[in-house]
Amino acid sequence: MTPAGAPGGTTGRSRPPGGGDGAAGSDEVAPPPLSLFALESARARVEWLSLVVSQRLLDPPRGSGEPVLVLPGLLAGDEATEPLRRILGGLGHVAHGWGLGVNVGPTAHILDGLVARVLALSEAARAERHDGRVQLVGISLGGILARELARQVPDHVGRVVTIGSPFRIVDHRQSRLAGVFQSLSHLHVSRERFDIFRQDALPQHVPTTAVYSRSDGVVSWRACVEDPGTEAHESVEVHSSHTGMPYNPATVYVVADRLAGDPAHWQPFRAPTRLRHLYPAP
Repeated sequence: MTPAGAPGGTTGRSRPPGGGDGAAGSDEVAPPPLSLFALESARARVEWLSLVVSQRLLDPPRGSGEPVLVLPGLLAGDEATEPLRRILGGLGHVAHGWGLGVNVGPTAHILDGLVARVLALSEAARAERHDGRVQLVGISLGGILARELARQVPDHVGRVVTIGSPFRIVDHRQSRLAGVFQSLSHLHVSRERFDIFRQDALPQHVPTTAVYSRSDGVVSWRACVEDPGTEAHESVEVHSSHTGMPYNPATVYVVADRLAGDPAHWQPFRAPTRLRHLYPAP
């Protein structure tokens, strides 16, 4: 989970994490190496600069006015998602902040507020002759909450894109910020209402894309990927830090590409030839 927030191959297509890296074992509940955690801030700055330099060269697909709700990561608010929302707005989407202040986790205020926010955006979209489905983009902890929204109001959600979101977390040790999250647990709803360790499968008709990085310095990448082979639910790997992932050029292209597609006619992500170098080979 981020204090503010990936499979392509040689073909740039989405792929499940496979091989020895995905085997069961102690590595699955280990946090990222401390060396990666220490480099988070420096790597994030490089990724931000890379986006500034390369943004015009990405040339991602454009949207057609669909509402997009962007959810921030742990201890972040709308100011942290503003750069990504600005980019999406420039590509023809109507990108919204969540308007719920700082993300302190699954409080009643946040869970109830998100449902109300999606329903309001959905109603407004229908009034403008869109289908009324809201696209959700969640950064780290925000992605876990976005998936919960898709479970609660599936008929109002078009698709979900998560960025470095540990929605498959099974142990606090998989996050370097577990202590921060636990320190806020007295604010959270009961585990009967929302249990971060027990995330049910999403409705099949809500496509999902999980962007992750094996060099994530905050959360274990194994907690950030979809079940392999699940139709309309994919994982796309990028080379990125955790904190800089929302501003990484490869991530930005994936998000824009996924949001521009029709959820009713889902196809797996495939990077264009000119950008395949941005996505790790199998």
